[in-house]
Amino acid sequence: MEPPTGFSASLLSFIRFLPFFIGLLLLGTTKGILFCPLICLIIATGNTAIILGLWIVHAVWTYYCVVRAKQFGPILKLVIGLCVLPVLLVVYPIVGILGSIVGGAAYGFLSPIFATLEAVEEGKDDKFYHCFIDGTWSTVEKSCMVVRDVNDVCFLSYFSVMDDLRQKGPPNAKYYEIRLLYIPGALIAAVIGIIVDLPIISFVALCKGPYMLFKGWHRLFHDLVGREGPFLETICVPFAGLAILLWPLAVAGAILASMLTSFFLGAYAGIVAYQESSFLFGLSYVVAALAIYDEYSNDILDMPEGSCFPRPQFRKEVDTSQRTSNSNSVLRPSSFRKAPSRTSSMKNNNIAELKSFELLDALFKECFRVGEKLVSEGIITRKDIKEANSGNGSRVISIGLPAYCLVQGLLRSAKLNSVGIMISDETELTTSNRPRETFFDWFVNPLLIIKEQIKAENLSVSEEDYLCKLVLLSGDADRLKNSSVGPAPESEVKRAELEALARRLQGITKSMSRFPTFKRRFDDLVRSLSDDLTEIHGGPIMTRSKSAFARLISLKSFKGTRANGSAQGSQHVAKDLENS
Repeated sequence: MEPPTGFSASLLSFIRFLPFFIGLLLLGTTKGILFCPLICLIIATGNTAIILGLWIVHAVWTYYCVVRAKQFGPILKLVIGLCVLPVLLVVYPIVGILGSIVGGAAYGFLSPIFATLEAVEEGKDDKFYHCFIDGTWSTVEKSCMVVRDVNDVCFLSYFSVMDDLRQKGPPNAKYYEIRLLYIPGALIAAVIGIIVDLPIISFVALCKGPYMLFKGWHRLFHDLVGREGPFLETICVPFAGLAILLWPLAVAGAILASMLTSFFLGAYAGIVAYQESSFLFGLSYVVAALAIYDEYSNDILDMPEGSCFPRPQFRKEVDTSQRTSNSNSVLRPSSFRKAPSRTSSMKNNNIAELKSFELLDALFKECFRVGEKLVSEGIITRKDIKEANSGNGSRVISIGLPAYCLVQGLLRSAKLNSVGIMISDETELTTSNRPRETFFDWFVNPLLIIKEQIKAENLSVSEEDYLCKLVLLSGDADRLKNSSVGPAPESEVKRAELEALARRLQGITKSMSRFPTFKRRFDDLVRSLSDDLTEIHGGPIMTRSKSAFARLISLKSFKGTRANGSAQGSQHVAKDLENS
């Protein structure tokens, strides 16, 4: 439904909707008050039990892995063991428990409110029923999922990271070590950076605060009159109006955040001095940090480019072209040069920002589809399913299958000259719709580089099949030889390149497996593949029994896919049996 045009029509629509909004808000608040103690109790109790129960194990194993780490030198190990780890081990349970209590209370109170407001969206049937039901039992289920995800991170992801720290060798055959000679100069540079940058950056932030206040008000009132941005949907009008009233608090928070970050920005001069082995470079960074902050704040506030502060070079190795282009100002993103229309951007689904959990869902749906095919072809065997159900896990399913889907997407993207990555036929990940979390760049950027390498290699069909099976079977020579894949490339160079690509994809997938909710989705995938294998060969596959609590918190992410895919899968299997 298009929003009303004109100020009078918008005001009339807002007045008519206001009683309904107040009623929904009161209903959601009532549900939030009722469920807040229960949700807080579930999350706080579960997370506290996990944190305290594993604290001794984490402490002992962390010290053991640091001592056995091949990447750290003896002096660095001593500093980490005496100064860093004791602080982390003391702060970690305190922050975790307090965060669970506050986060559980906030989630238990706010989740029913938002679910109640979303119940009246267009396209939903029986809205009156959903206004009372939504956000009740679903909030309880999701709170149990949170506890399970915390358990997976504290148990599985933690030990995976520690194993890599303990087993990986030092890069370039040189371990990390503290250079004691440069520590005094680095400390002096850090102190000077704090003394200089803290007051100056705070003063600049205070001067730009009024501009941010009035510019934000101007933009919000402009959107209110034109029904753009946060005022596009009627249900968002009260929240957007609240944003106008609370905008001064946001400005004050931005100023305080600038003052706080200026301390760390100035202290970073010590790190620069230590990394570059030069006290003068640390002093140069102290001056350059002022220009960096000034230019960045100008970009955020859409002020004229440039800075009144000089920006000397503080790194030994720097790209000359980038140095020339950045000598006067920071390069502005295209979004600052020409702001797109908010209305059109919200209506265009092609550039809608994807969430990290949406990408995981798309990846596992693709794993489910591809896994069914591989099970029917006999490539994924009963042994793989049993290993996946065991405590040790199966590299073919846990690492190989997601990596196989990724390489299939990279191959499709390379053939279609896509600017992004085709996760599936329905989901394409590009630089414009990727999640904005910084850590997501650790996965997206290497995959984009691998895609360009695959495009440059111009692989043949047999080489593509060999790469896919190499990624799936984790380099198992016997499985590769027995599978229905042609021989390896005759060229040793080509074979080494494909093996390197396979190792990189497996490494990326292993890092992704440490992501929260990955283990929960992986368990659903294994159950689905186990059911398919049972349909084909008959006979149940022995799996570990699960408690009622584990069954309660298991995510049914493949329930809809399973319902639609089981009929197609059974037809496909029946067809294969007839052909055989």
